Amino acid sequence: MKLRFYSPCVVALLAFESAAVAQSSFFHGNSLLNSLDSITASTIPPSGDLNPYGLAFVPPGFPSGGSIAPGNLLVANFNNNSNLQGTGTTIVSISPTGQQSVFATSTLIGLDTALGVLSRGFVIVGNLPVTYSGGVATPGQGSLQVFNRNGGLVATINDATLLDSPWDLTINDQGSQAQVFVSNVLSGTVTRVNLSVSSTQVTVVSKTKIGSGYAHQPNAAAVVVGPTGLAYDPFREILYVASTADNKIFAIGDAGDRNSNAGQGYVVFADQTHLHGPLGLVLAQNGNLITANGDAVFAGGTQNDLLEFTTQGFLVAQYQIDAGAPGGAFGLASIASQGSGRFAAVDDDLNTVTIWSVPQEF
Repeated sequence: MKLRFYSPCVVALLAFESAAVAQSSFFHGNSLLNSLDSITASTIPPSGDLNPYGLAFVPPGFPSGGSIAPGNLLVANFNNNSNLQGTGTTIVSISPTGQQSVFATSTLIGLDTALGVLSRGFVIVGNLPVTYSGGVATPGQGSLQVFNRNGGLVATINDATLLDSPWDLTINDQGSQAQVFVSNVLSGTVTRVNLSVSSTQVTVVSKTKIGSGYAHQPNAAAVVVGPTGLAYDPFREILYVASTADNKIFAIGDAGDRNSNAGQGYVVFADQTHLHGPLGLVLAQNGNLITANGDAVFAGGTQNDLLEFTTQGFLVAQYQIDAGAPGGAFGLASIASQGSGRFAAVDDDLNTVTIWSVPQEF
């Protein structure tokens, strides 16, 4: 059965004058984001967790009566207060005015970029636990956890084959049903998880491997690199995959329906000059894609950039999050509602998140 979700929760990062210009010109597009209203908030909770990875906005229509509300931004922390990679346990909530609170604390460690919100009142987060036997960072079996709107754990989804190492996710949400696309960083695969969602529980209907063959390898700075950011276009049923170690953006066709493995799919963007290990990925309202340069694998050029490019592979613009040490850019999120939008990006170097208010026309 096809699940189609024509979500309004996409918003452009950078304006372009026309489709023709966007496909033929490269803009150093600092001016738009620098001119917009924004807030910057700390992502460090009272426990001291560091290294924010995952970002997800709470969508309009999310049920009331919980500890989070529509418009809140959720942030998952990957490190603990000693800055050990893959040992963080907290999801914090940032209000539209910048106030921070702890939404949930996990017993599983290493909460990562795989963070999303279901409109019926649930939050899904992935983890990649890292242990340090002999002082060597060793990632292990991960999982997906489902929390209710009060931050209580309601389900843990494990699968040693299809969910060995959830690293990022995106959701095709249709209320009572949802599809969660998950990238697995240790195996270089992408899995689609079909869910049934009620007001009180989330049930797995099926799991299907729809992508594989993405490069994955240990990395001294990031523990491991592999397929990360995912963005789904429900109109064309295409899933876009930011493969950090390949330094490319791929696309998988018929992602919502396919019952077979598409391998890597096909290459959408492979600009070796400007792309430096893409991590977070979102689909913008103007039809373009936006990724965060991780700099973990491919150094050179400016660091900590966000890149906007067309699905035909033409670079449109770039924006630098942080001019400091590499590795600052990671998770991205966007949402649109009632004639305006909001866009968010973390800065791992400073342990902050910035949220911009973006006019809907962009």
